[in-house]
Amino acid sequence: MNYRDLGFKAGLEIHQQLDTKKLFCDCPSELSEEYDFKFERLLRPTQSELGELDRAALAEAEKKRRFLYFSSKKSSCLVESDEEPPHEMNREALEIGLKVALMMKARIVDEIQVMRKIVIDGSNTSGFQRTALIALKGKVKDVGIETIAIEEDAARKIEERGNVVSYGIDRLGIPLIEVATSAELRDPKHAKEIAEYIGSIFKSVGKCKRVLGAIRQDINVSIRDGARVEIKGVQYLSAIERVAEKEVLRQLDLLEIKKILEERGIRKKDIDREVLKDLTEIMKDCESKIIRKGIEEGKKVLVLRLPGFSGLLKRDYSRLGREFAIHARIKSGIKGLIHSDELPGYGIDEDDIKRMKEVLDLEKYDAFVIFVGDTNVVEKAVTAVKNRAKQALVGVPEEVRRALPDDSTEYMRPLPGSARMYPETDIPPIRVTNVYIEKLKRELPEEPEKMIERISKEYELSIEQARQLFNSGYIKEFEELAKEFPQIASVVARTFLNTIPELEREGYDVSWIDQKILYDLFSNLMRGKFAKEAIPDILAFLSKSEKKVLELAIKKFGGVDIEEVRKFIKRVVREKREFVRERGMSALGPLMGVVMKEFRGKVDGKVVSEILKEEIEKEIST
Repeated sequence: MNYRDLGFKAGLEIHQQLDTKKLFCDCPSELSEEYDFKFERLLRPTQSELGELDRAALAEAEKKRRFLYFSSKKSSCLVESDEEPPHEMNREALEIGLKVALMMKARIVDEIQVMRKIVIDGSNTSGFQRTALIALKGKVKDVGIETIAIEEDAARKIEERGNVVSYGIDRLGIPLIEVATSAELRDPKHAKEIAEYIGSIFKSVGKCKRVLGAIRQDINVSIRDGARVEIKGVQYLSAIERVAEKEVLRQLDLLEIKKILEERGIRKKDIDREVLKDLTEIMKDCESKIIRKGIEEGKKVLVLRLPGFSGLLKRDYSRLGREFAIHARIKSGIKGLIHSDELPGYGIDEDDIKRMKEVLDLEKYDAFVIFVGDTNVVEKAVTAVKNRAKQALVGVPEEVRRALPDDSTEYMRPLPGSARMYPETDIPPIRVTNVYIEKLKRELPEEPEKMIERISKEYELSIEQARQLFNSGYIKEFEELAKEFPQIASVVARTFLNTIPELEREGYDVSWIDQKILYDLFSNLMRGKFAKEAIPDILAFLSKSEKKVLELAIKKFGGVDIEEVRKFIKRVVREKREFVRERGMSALGPLMGVVMKEFRGKVDGKVVSEILKEEIEKEIST
């Protein structure tokens, strides 16, 4: 696709958790599966400083949900429960945020004022999220940085049953840095590149969490004649490109649907005048389990005609039928609906469809939607479906969507407006002096690209290896060990990049592996206690051991006497004399495999190669 011709515009909002205590109390930033108590809340929208109500908050309020919160004394206090005023802002977290801002060449504000952002989806016990602007007008490569903020993370959703949503408040209050770019991203690939570079700045500054979910990306996407759509919760940097591509295709498809509806002469009033028809009686013999169960429970089978929508509800890049179902569920609580573009199906056969078409008096391009439920519930669902159908006549609605595992998206709520922010009166503002900023500038780390280049040259690694170390988040740990053991810097790199991740993929617990154990490991390697090939076996052995005694692992996988190795090699060469004389020095590779199978992990492969080469040369020279 030519994204320039499509009028592609996009901007990123990237959120990174910090590895400090919580933002407004002294609780640790840790998740917990054990809870000491729980409490329940109902939340309602409040007016902004100007007396306005935010449309996104109003949409959430219409759901009329109750929220159940689970709390652990290990990771939460009365601040998270909203039973105690917040403490002053965590200065360590603030300092990390300011360093990130300086790395992005942003202008630090003179005074940091904490604000309340109205959020009533239950993810904050108070009904708002605390956030503070710390810098603006920065630059990352060729893209402007609009704002940099520090804010508290939301509670962690545990489950949702009916209109009751359960949250764990262990995550609530963990500090987040939020970086918002300008809408200068040229295409999905460019969006991914900028997101990765911003992530590299977080890594270079340090004190950022590295677990899954610690960094989350939102992307705002629009095309010409489309609309700005905010997609929340892209978990992986690698998914940004795919999510943006699919959103462009979705918007193009919605614009095509708009054009088709116009050609079919459909207007808003045509949708408004449609009324529900009760088809319970004619559908009572239907084989559909959904319909039969509903009728047995005393529910109605109600059908709504959608003029002009036939063939438009289940297309390759848009799923209006699914959108109708989501809007209906949010508005009414109904579990789902069935639309004509997915029929025959769900036990509804051609005869059932024919009967419904006759009753509904369908014309060529008409579709229909089937609801099974109580009349009062279905009427609310119908209102939602009609409203979304009328939006299809406009094209692409402005809205907030969530990213799904397959990189598609689904509707969440309307796009929020400006009527959601007001000052936090419980937290004093913080003055940021020039003296403090100059101090922070002197403490800034190297720029990511310069650090990668230096690491590559200084420790004789490839640029790709250095980049992988940087992206892994372990570059500082690597450099500490590589300075101590420069002769085996490549071994240290492979341990971080390959050995530890491979052990983790195989199911070993690697959380215990720290700088001390690695220092001791490489110290013994340098003293010849074992060969570098034994490192995976030693770490795997220690992972299963309760006491983690390195000496025992070395004894099990440690080295052998070189003379013993030489004797074995001489015997192999003698036994393979015909092969050696026929192949000459090219026999080195195959025989190397035989010897290493015997001594792998107990002797360095380089030593084996040298001895084997000597013995082969002796054999072919006689």
